[in-house]
Amino acid sequence: MLKNKKFLDFIKSMKFRLMIIFVVMAIVPCHILRIGILSSYEARAVSIRESEILSQSKILANKIAKSDFLSGKDDNDVESQVSTLANLYDGRVILVDKNYMIVHDTYNIDERRTIISGQVVKTFAGKELINYDKKDHYIELTIPVSDVEDDNHSVLGVMLVSVSTNNIVLNKTYLSQVGLIIEMTVGILFTFLGVLAALKLVRPMKKLETGIDSVCHGYTDKVESMNTFTEVDLISEKLDLVLNKYKVIDDSRQEFVSNVSHELKTPLTSMKVLADSLNSMQDVPVGMYKEFMSDIANEIERENKIINDLLSLVKMDKSEGSLNITSLNINELLEQILKRLQPIADKQHVEVVLESFRPVTAEVDEVKITLAITNLVENAIKYNVRDDKEEASNDEQRWVHVSLNADHQYFYIKVEDNGIGIPEESLEHIYERFYRVDKSHSREIGGTGLGLAITRSSILMHRGAIKVHSVLNEGTTFDVRIPLNYIKV
Repeated sequence: MLKNKKFLDFIKSMKFRLMIIFVVMAIVPCHILRIGILSSYEARAVSIRESEILSQSKILANKIAKSDFLSGKDDNDVESQVSTLANLYDGRVILVDKNYMIVHDTYNIDERRTIISGQVVKTFAGKELINYDKKDHYIELTIPVSDVEDDNHSVLGVMLVSVSTNNIVLNKTYLSQVGLIIEMTVGILFTFLGVLAALKLVRPMKKLETGIDSVCHGYTDKVESMNTFTEVDLISEKLDLVLNKYKVIDDSRQEFVSNVSHELKTPLTSMKVLADSLNSMQDVPVGMYKEFMSDIANEIERENKIINDLLSLVKMDKSEGSLNITSLNINELLEQILKRLQPIADKQHVEVVLESFRPVTAEVDEVKITLAITNLVENAIKYNVRDDKEEASNDEQRWVHVSLNADHQYFYIKVEDNGIGIPEESLEHIYERFYRVDKSHSREIGGTGLGLAITRSSILMHRGAIKVHSVLNEGTTFDVRIPLNYIKV
């Protein structure tokens, strides 16, 4: 079974197919050339032989017509030339008079016999006929013997000439053998060259396979560049890109697991410390007991929020088939979102303004797009804070501005605030899970570091895009672009 599998693998391999291609490219043209040469040689040789015999036969026919040889009169000169023609071409000559009687046969077999055949009859009508019997290897000519002194060129008789073509066949056989030897020599040579070329061409692929195998077994994390053929080099580069991408994903996954463990462990640790403190104290005052229980409740709420956000991320990571696409009025959706967030804005003393430039209806998943926009606006409100000194010296009103616009293809949502802003070095990390720009503010506000990751995932699921621009201590602007019509890919 193993041998059969190895044999089948070899048959299916590129190396074997390259060998076959080289051999076929060598043998097929040689075979076609050999067949063509042999066919051409035979046709040419027969044509030349026919022309020679016809020419000699016409000369002899004219001489016979001038003599009385067909009338039964002996003519040694004519008889000698007829025999010479037959011997020269290893053939047979038959002379027939106008009564269809054979008057002379170089084989001395059919003399004084009557011959009536289609060829003879046609030749008495003045036609020269030539026939080549390829199977039996002979040429047959029937030539009229015409009276040259008669203006009408009346036919006195017919001369039948049969000539063997065995020498042509022998030459053809010899050429065929030589051609076959050449064909086999070329085939063997090209088979050898094909094996060498196939091994040479497949060697980079084998090296690439070894590199991939090393990556699979963990010996290395990069496929070595081949520096051979352009195609192999491109495959090597693409593999490195894929490996780097998966390495980033793997590192991100490990970091995510570490962050999740840390984020979930922190509230549990706080609750354990608080519970242990209560258990270690005797006669705990009611006020302290309520304060500790309130802290424990807050930690539980924080844990619950982290878990809910993680569940939202898991849903976002599913395929787009999980989207529940409906046609939705985006203007009304924004009004509802801002209405729900207004109490938070009032508590933070932040003015929230909605500006709609035109009515917009789009195909979106209401739950996911609501979650994305809510996160953006809620972040703009919650992080629109100042330090105490800045608060005292800055009388500027804190605000969040939300605008909606659209064209023929997309609708655009812009969320602006004049809050604390985001440092430039943090802008490329804000969509990472559990990443916090200002950890102290995040802890105080209650952020989990998952909101923007959820927002970005939701927007990307809708085939949209999100961009951010921020200046530290001046404010932040998020620009969202989403297609009006959802196209499933």
